[in-house]
Amino acid sequence: MAANIGLGCVTFGREIDKAASFALMDHALGMGVTHFDTAAAYSNGLSETIVGEWLAARDEKNNIDIATKILPPYNAAGIRESVQQSLKRLQLDTIDLLYLHRWDTALAQPEAWLILNELIAEGKIKNIGASNFNTVQLADTLELLQGTPVCLSYIQNNHNLAVNDISLEMMDLCDKNNVRIITYSPLGAGFLTGKHLNGVQKNSRFDIMPAHQDVYSGEKAQRRLNKLMQVAKATGHTPALLAMAWAFHQPQTDWVLIGGRSTGQLDLATEAIKFYDADIFAELERD
Repeated sequence: MAANIGLGCVTFGREIDKAASFALMDHALGMGVTHFDTAAAYSNGLSETIVGEWLAARDEKNNIDIATKILPPYNAAGIRESVQQSLKRLQLDTIDLLYLHRWDTALAQPEAWLILNELIAEGKIKNIGASNFNTVQLADTLELLQGTPVCLSYIQNNHNLAVNDISLEMMDLCDKNNVRIITYSPLGAGFLTGKHLNGVQKNSRFDIMPAHQDVYSGEKAQRRLNKLMQVAKATGHTPALLAMAWAFHQPQTDWVLIGGRSTGQLDLATEAIKFYDADIFAELERD
């Protein structure tokens, strides 16, 4: 069964302006997409602000599930202040899903998690998630939380043909602990479209956020891109369609987040969900 489409809002205020962001959210809602994902770190809070203004303008607060993320410090004061600021920017009373955006040593102790549980009791958040944790960090966290009232319900990691941050070990861990999996960047920030084969394209994600280039500079990523291009040529399907379809049909994945600058990425996602060919997917993974 294919994963659901979630709208990733990382481009809001950074690569597209408010009007284009509103158009993307309108298009997503029209498609039936109701899970929007943002973060306090995206454009220094501007992404959350744009999402909040859209929710208020469209009166959709009760129809959209909002996920956002906070960064350290993960102490009581830091967590509470971060959540309060996100609520203010989003113009919400409750965040449906709050992620800790990255691992921090403070999370090796139960205090931070207990603060999050207090925020659930207070109605400020509904669910707790972890983002960009590796398998050891997730396993240690789940062990730490045993015997506490805290429930870690989601993991969100980068996962595509080129970069695999959802290992088989992590899938097994999630299955045993009822942790739902959400993935992002199915096209590898444009890498898997083949647009950078002749050099980084101006004004692309790789150009605006050069750190993405390092993520996809490894030998495995290059091999996977080469194989993708070969399979696309042989089958007549675009590399973008094949890469996105592969991501949507990964086991145990609940949502795949689709970001971008135009409604075309969302339209491609609806096409990718319908595409399934086990032989093609197996060939894409064959090194």
